[in-house]
Amino acid sequence: MRQLVAADTGGTFTDVAAYNPATGSLGFGKTLTTYADLVDGVLTGLAETGAAADGIALLRHGTTHVINAFLQRRGARTALVTTLGFRDVLEIARGNRPVPFDLSFRRDPPLVPRPLRFEVAERIAADGQVVEPLDEAALALVAAQLHGVEAVAISFLNAYANPAHEDRAAALLRAALPGTYITTGSALSREWFEYERTSTAVANAFVGPKVAAYAEGFARRLGAGGFTGQLAMMGSNGGAMPFPAAVERPIALVESGPIGGVIAAADYARALGIARMVAFDMGGTTAKCALVEDGGFEVQSTYWVGGYERGFPIRTPVLDIVEVGAGGGSIAWVDPQGRLRVGPRSAGSEPGPVAFGRGGTEPTVTDANLVLGRIGGANFLGGKLALDRDGAAAAIMAKLALPLGYDSAEVVARGVLDLASTLMAGAIKEITVARGHDVRDFVLCAFGGGGPLFAGDLARSLGIPRVLVPPQPGNFSALGMLLAGARLDVSRSLVADLSPAGMALLAEAMAAVRAEALDAAAREFGGAAATLRVLAEMRYRGQRHSVLVELGAGASAAAVRAVFEATYARRFGRSLGDDFQPEVVALRIIAEAPAARPDLAALAPTATAPPHPVAQRPLHTRAGWVQAPVWRREHLPAGFTCQGPAIIEEYGATMLLGSGDRARVGSLGEILVEVSL
Repeated sequence: MRQLVAADTGGTFTDVAAYNPATGSLGFGKTLTTYADLVDGVLTGLAETGAAADGIALLRHGTTHVINAFLQRRGARTALVTTLGFRDVLEIARGNRPVPFDLSFRRDPPLVPRPLRFEVAERIAADGQVVEPLDEAALALVAAQLHGVEAVAISFLNAYANPAHEDRAAALLRAALPGTYITTGSALSREWFEYERTSTAVANAFVGPKVAAYAEGFARRLGAGGFTGQLAMMGSNGGAMPFPAAVERPIALVESGPIGGVIAAADYARALGIARMVAFDMGGTTAKCALVEDGGFEVQSTYWVGGYERGFPIRTPVLDIVEVGAGGGSIAWVDPQGRLRVGPRSAGSEPGPVAFGRGGTEPTVTDANLVLGRIGGANFLGGKLALDRDGAAAAIMAKLALPLGYDSAEVVARGVLDLASTLMAGAIKEITVARGHDVRDFVLCAFGGGGPLFAGDLARSLGIPRVLVPPQPGNFSALGMLLAGARLDVSRSLVADLSPAGMALLAEAMAAVRAEALDAAAREFGGAAATLRVLAEMRYRGQRHSVLVELGAGASAAAVRAVFEATYARRFGRSLGDDFQPEVVALRIIAEAPAARPDLAALAPTATAPPHPVAQRPLHTRAGWVQAPVWRREHLPAGFTCQGPAIIEEYGATMLLGSGDRARVGSLGEILVEVSL
């Protein structure tokens, strides 16, 4: 039987996981990301797993391609065609000022400059009725001005209620501009808010040609190696989507890489009976965290690229995640005021940290870890990449210690790690404390190449009593992609109260959206049977913001109200009572289908003999240098326990136990740490 493979391309490393359904075996590979041709890293990692391209039935791919294109503004030359009078909606936005006391505040400029924004006469009412027909002659004049653009976004007012004008305009422009990437707002979101829909259409067009070229090149390179299986991309909603769907909706890939680790964390939470977990992923470029509660994770309907204060929104289902620029490759630097800073710039894989010996000159978090003995220079990536401790120490002295007035690389390296920890602790607080959660009620699940290294320090600083380090933490996101099924989300705006007339309108809309979801699932799921979940965005009449509630089949008005008020009270501490009337403002249907996937038991420990430390290594702690035992994780059987200070090394990651921390290996290969607070 042919294998299932997942490939996660990050800013520093490319991780590959391969699963053989016939034997139940799993293989993993990890290699530096090759920016010139990202497929090279995938193929190199694939070779490490032992899987051959011609033996793969399905390859799932997660990438930071889309989010990087947005953040670096490296997308297509894009034009916008919109309703007469709405040319400037991208810059007017919500008309608010998110940073009220900064007199120099400016939002990031829109992805489409004003000279490339065009208007045509047309108008559809909010109920979907045509008020003014599309002026096709004006559209033809616009098309004549669009030669030379690579992509066109079409976003008409109220097209969410009736997409006829957008569909017609797209057909005419495709005929007039062959080879140009064209997208419509209504094909991406059938919800109100003209700014968000326009921003979504523009963002999709901006990255569309690049994703199309990337997908084509990816498929071609794999095909040259004998690959004849199916290709899928990891969507930001937690489901796999076929390559053609990803090319049509590339904004659905905005958090394509991080989603895999959260999927796997949710699987371990369910298997181990952990009700509340923070999934913490520290890679080479960034650190990310998300909440896992009751074995599931939250998916938000709006994602702000570049942050709410200065960025722009896209309406697409995205994992609710908080991200900071603190990874192993994050560069430490001294600002003009003489302060030590860490990130957000990263050394990436080219040239990488100074310790990599690939031409890097700026010290990074990885260099600081190496100088303090937290990672070993000879065992990094199983010895494939020898690390240069002397070079790292020299860079820290020259670039940081001497400018700051210190004569010790170790002291400044500790400061670098403390700053990185503070940034990451802030992200965990943002997703827990800032949302009304007591962070002490959670287990910190740490993965990524750097997650297990910092988990104990983070837990201590936040008062989190337990840390979980799953098997293969350095390849955990790729493993999560193997565990994912197919998923798609369909949404529709409507306003319906809980009166008999409102419930009838809700039932009618629900039937229509269910039919659309089933039709889309039939196209994208390859014949797999889909299960549907129905959710509604609800609020009290007169409110601006809504909460998401799950609706049961044939639920009565009283049942809908009860679940809404319970959800509202859980979020805000109380409901508002009978004097305030709830209403539905949007319907969301999630279609899901399972797929062949590995059993977590395949990662259970195989070692049985009593283990022994493979080495003793000088480790710098707050109390000074100590000799710490170094264990190899693959040698540790289920039930093994040890106490810190200690180091546990494996192929893709290193785990650090602080003084007094107690670790125990579980039956699924997880290491659970009782943190000394």
